[in-house]
Amino acid sequence: MKARVTVMLKTGVLDVQGEAVRFALGTLGFAGVNGVRQGKVIELDLAETDRAAAEVSVKAMCEKLLANTVIEGYRVEIL
Repeated sequence: MKARVTVMLKTGVLDVQGEAVRFALGTLGFAGVNGVRQGKVIELDLAETDRAAAEVSVKAMCEKLLANTVIEGYRVEIL
C-alpha cells in the first residue's frame, strides 16, 4: 500500500522559500504571481494492507517526525 503526505507551512507562518520563488518568477517575467507557498511531498511504500490502520500509522509518523506540527500542517492520502 502506498501513502502520500503533503506538508505545508500553516497559514500565517512566513514562507521564506515561497517568497524567494515568487520574487524569482517576477524577475523571469512571470507577472501576476501574488504569492507562493512551498511545501514537501513524501511518498511512503507501506507493508500494511489495512487502509484504516495505514492511515493511523502514517498520521503517527507525521506527528512524530515528518511534520513540525507547531508550524506545519499535513494531509495524508492512502493510495
